Amino acid sequence: MDKVTSKLTVFFQEPFWIGVFERMSEGRLSVCKVTFGAEPKDYEVHDFVLKNYYRLRFSLDVVTDVKEVCRNPKRVQREVHKQVQNVGIGTKSQLALKLQQDQMKTERKILNREQRESEKQRHFELRQQKKKEKHRGR
Repeated sequence: MDKVTSKLTVFFQEPFWIGVFERMSEGRLSVCKVTFGAEPKDYEVHDFVLKNYYRLRFSLDVVTDVKEVCRNPKRVQREVHKQVQNVGIGTKSQLALKLQQDQMKTERKILNREQRESEKQRHFELRQQKKKEKHRGR
């Protein structure tokens, strides 16, 4: 059975509060960024995760190293405290977010190009129809 770990980091990035979901599965990392707006309370974040986790659009997977080690609970607690004090996201997460952003950008470009071309074709057909209507009576 595959082990999947998830991590949510909430931080303030002027002017909004941002949440970064990191999902680790089979040594691959995928990331999703969510904008909360005003500072979310703990229960609001919990409700958001429960209701919207399966609707999140994660980025493409990025290969990363996975270390399986048993740790001292006090050391884990210290590391959690450091992460709470630390602002920002890891470089692997930033890379995954950048990949997702690029993917969305190319999808948007393709959609816009198709809409422009269909609109251009529609205008062309309208002009051709008007020309035919003008010459129909003569």
